[in-house]
Amino acid sequence: MAPPDILAIHAARTPDKLALIDDRPGEAVARLTFDEFNREVNRLAHAFLERGVGWDAKLVWFGRNSIGVIRAMHAARKIGATAVPLNYRLTPEEATYVIDHCDATLIYADAEFVAVLGQIRPEIPKVRDVVVFDGQPGPDMLDGDELIRGASDAEPEVEPGEGGMAATMIYTSGTTGKPKGALRRGLGDRQQVRRMVEYIGYTADDIYLTTGPLYHSGPGGFMLLAQNLGNTVVVQRKFDAEDWLRLVEKYAITTTFSAPTPLRMVCNLPAKTKAKYDCRSLKRMVANAAPWSFALKKAYLADFPEDSLWEVYGSTELGVNTILAPQDQLRKPGSCGKPSPTVELKLFDEDGAEITQPGVPGELFARSKTIFDTYYKAHDQYERERRGEFHTVGDIATFDEEGFFFICDRKKDMIISGGMNIYPAEIEASLEHHPKVLDVAVFGIPSEEWGESVHAVVVARPGEALSQEELVAFAREHLAGFKVPRSVSFVGEIPRTGSGKILKRVLREPYWRGHQSQVL
Repeated sequence: MAPPDILAIHAARTPDKLALIDDRPGEAVARLTFDEFNREVNRLAHAFLERGVGWDAKLVWFGRNSIGVIRAMHAARKIGATAVPLNYRLTPEEATYVIDHCDATLIYADAEFVAVLGQIRPEIPKVRDVVVFDGQPGPDMLDGDELIRGASDAEPEVEPGEGGMAATMIYTSGTTGKPKGALRRGLGDRQQVRRMVEYIGYTADDIYLTTGPLYHSGPGGFMLLAQNLGNTVVVQRKFDAEDWLRLVEKYAITTTFSAPTPLRMVCNLPAKTKAKYDCRSLKRMVANAAPWSFALKKAYLADFPEDSLWEVYGSTELGVNTILAPQDQLRKPGSCGKPSPTVELKLFDEDGAEITQPGVPGELFARSKTIFDTYYKAHDQYERERRGEFHTVGDIATFDEEGFFFICDRKKDMIISGGMNIYPAEIEASLEHHPKVLDVAVFGIPSEEWGESVHAVVVARPGEALSQEELVAFAREHLAGFKVPRSVSFVGEIPRTGSGKILKRVLREPYWRGHQSQVL
């Protein structure tokens, strides 16, 4: 049998402690103790089992931050199902691909997205059941709240399958333009997690606030870490800068995790607005998902406790690789920190030789027990991106004499905008379908607000008049909003190598001239 479940342990030890608080402006506050929440999770786990979702089955959860989606994460783990979060910002076409590719047999969805699911239902024949929570289900869908009411609240008994560990699978875009499912079994290496917890100083008494959507590996992973420690988690359904400050003050929030964009919005609020809220309780702000600019760090430290800012570098695939402590935030501008406890990092040049001299850029590879297991249905790519036990996501870095690492570029063409990973190949493939487009190249350009913004360079077909407005409108029909180009320039020819590869270095150079790195 599987080892004792962590949520069940907290329910037994601290049954009356608040596990979750869902506080939405203008609505009644929902509160659940660990005992109440664990019973709800067990009911949902039994409901999943009754619908044929058991060990190693794929289960998609789909919704904004809520008790419902957190309940689904835990229920899937308890029965050994593979939980697959679905980005609710995807277009129906993109969502259909992820659902079909992951072989999901059940979707657990917020009622807000019933219309979208109804639209794509005929395109996802592998899905047997669509279960809707917190509202009315659509045609050919099940009422999840009703299923829970009729289910047992006892701990589910499930015989572990191959591997003996439950799994998660988060889809991250690939260089080919199609998302890849990063499959990870288990909750990570206990020693590594314990040492990271001790180093950052987390405690069981912390109160955690969700900042950003939980379908992202960072916000979701750090929220689950907080629950594993027995913390009370305060849920913000949809990010709003002033409401975030309200929640920090009201619940004396001590910890959170954030991409740069939400905190930039907080820091950019009028001084009189920020002055209304007391945020001195915040002890640990973990910065990640995209590089925080040095300007943003200084703005944050002007508004919040100076010893509260931590930064981690990592990825969906590789977990947390480096940590930058508060005392080094201003002393080491541009650094993402030193290797996280038990993590080993190496840089390799283009010829595969290890770089041992400070200041020399190379592709960053990591070795740890928290690295993902494979790309679902794409193990060949997983193999291509590793050197023995060391894996890479294509970032280029340097290190200094003190062992601090600096991310300076990306070998792959990924754009990080507002904490979202965006791959140009997917956008280029979509824009090339426009009847007036002859050639197109997409890359990231500097943005103080978003870190990077998506820019498209376009060659129009001879004799065709094409405007930025027309191209952007076309893109919105086929791509999620965060992938749509925010600016477009038109040229007569896109520079390419003799083999036909786009010289994006040449295209980027005018936009990035004067910046210390190719990543803000």
